[in-house]
Amino acid sequence: MSTESSSHLPPSPVPSGPSARHAGTPSSPAPRRTPPPRRRRSLRDRAGRYGPPLLLISPSLLLIGVFVYGLIVSNAHTSMTDQHTVAQATGAKRWVFVGLDNYADLLTSRDFQHSLINLLLYTLAFLAGTLVVGFLWAWLLDKPIKGEGFFRSTFLFPMAVSFVASGVVWRWLLNSAQDERASGLNRLFQMIGLGFLQNSWTQNITFGVLAIALPAIWQLSGYVMSLFLAGFRGVPEDLREAARVDGASEWQIYRRVIFPSLTPVALSAVVIIGHMSLKSFDLIMNITDQRTYSTKVPAIDMYNYVTSGDYANAAAVGMILLIVIAILVVPYLVHDSRERAK
Repeated sequence: MSTESSSHLPPSPVPSGPSARHAGTPSSPAPRRTPPPRRRRSLRDRAGRYGPPLLLISPSLLLIGVFVYGLIVSNAHTSMTDQHTVAQATGAKRWVFVGLDNYADLLTSRDFQHSLINLLLYTLAFLAGTLVVGFLWAWLLDKPIKGEGFFRSTFLFPMAVSFVASGVVWRWLLNSAQDERASGLNRLFQMIGLGFLQNSWTQNITFGVLAIALPAIWQLSGYVMSLFLAGFRGVPEDLREAARVDGASEWQIYRRVIFPSLTPVALSAVVIIGHMSLKSFDLIMNITDQRTYSTKVPAIDMYNYVTSGDYANAAAVGMILLIVIAILVVPYLVHDSRERAK
């Protein structure tokens, strides 16, 4: 009976077409769709993103490009010509390109070599004096003392005085007259019985420029003090307390903890004071004048060349000073940028 009933069942349909080929086989997963490639930013998108910032700084870039770097290029070109007279500078007389001849003449000149030696002596004395005095003042003020605000203001006050005003006062103080005609510091030494300390100050041919460093140290030591004092106060108090807990004395705390942390401050002070000393002009002009051989520096030479119409040598002196300052400042800027990038 089962055979009969099974004979009357309709036959099962045979799959045909694509489904027949896949019958009895497991279904394969659908292929992964790759995301469409990112479209590169269009020119309009870039302009919308970078356009406003560029427009904001473009006036400054234009002014710096023209009045700083453009004039540096123009000055370098003038230094390589023979424009040693006003007629050549104004175009009334022809000038020619001489290359580096002006630089060679300056560097082999005894007068300019004397100016470079004076600049070196002045810079070393200025740097050493301001760093030592400023550091000592900051170290004293770092300890809690009464009247700290008064002393801080007193030490910073000379910085508020212009070099022109202080130069007038220091011209009297550094008067080279001695004995009966003495005035200024020489007169003071005479009054207190220290007459052997009287000297010619700025009139000394070899070391006269060191006398100019005295008012410069007096005027800028307060600024260096503020830098070092900020460095002292920047050391966390927890670090000091941890050193005290470990049994370190106050001197060991300063020597092992605080002084090493002041290295960036000292480097900044050296760069700032160093480039200021290389450009010294107004203080020297007001204490002596442009004709005093003993205190002559390259900036004074440049002034003398300009006033006499020798624009080529004046431009050459300016380029030499620029190169010296760049040698001092550029490594510091590179070091500072690398430290900030870490």
